[in-house]
Amino acid sequence: MGRDDYSRSGRIDWPTLTRSLRPENSPGYLLWQVTNRWQRALRAALDPHGLTHVQFILLAGLGWLEAKEGEVSQTRLAQFGRLDAMMTSQVLRALARAGLVERAAHPRDHRAKAVRLTDSGADTLNRALPAVHEADRAFFESLGDGQTAFVETLRQLWQYAPHHRPGETAPRTAEDPTQTGPRP
Repeated sequence: MGRDDYSRSGRIDWPTLTRSLRPENSPGYLLWQVTNRWQRALRAALDPHGLTHVQFILLAGLGWLEAKEGEVSQTRLAQFGRLDAMMTSQVLRALARAGLVERAAHPRDHRAKAVRLTDSGADTLNRALPAVHEADRAFFESLGDGQTAFVETLRQLWQYAPHHRPGETAPRTAEDPTQTGPRP
C-alpha cells in the first residue's frame, strides 16, 4: 500500500502532514530539535561536575535568590525557576543527600522548607558556571550578530506564550514569579 492509498482513504491529510513535518516549515519541530542538541551540549558540560541541568538550574537559582533576597523557601525557588514544585522538592532532596544544599523548616512558615547552598554546593556551582557559559557560547556562536535578536525572540516566547494547555482558559491574574509586578 503506497502513500497515495492512505491519502485517498482519507486517513491521512498528506499535504498538511508533509508541510508540518518538514523541519524547515515547523517552528515547533525546529525548537524541539535545537533544544535536544543544546541539552546534549549542557549534559556534556555538567557531567564532569556530577550535575544534571535541573540540578544546575536549582543551584544557580538558589545562589541568585540568596544573594538578592536572603532566606529562600523551596516554593520561591520553584517559582523563580518556573519549575514544578514536586519535581523541585525531589531534586532538592537529591542535592541535600549530595551535601550541596541544606533543607530545613522555614523559620517563619511552618508549612514551608527553607533551602540554602552549602559551601560544597557553592563550590560545585562556581566550578560548573564557566562550563555552562562556555557550552552556551560554543552552541550559539553560529548566530553571530543575530544572537541578541534570538535571545529577545526567546524572551518574548518565554513571557507571552500561553502558560496553559490548549483548550484551557488562561488565568486572568497570573503572576510572573521572576518579576515583582503582574505579567503584562
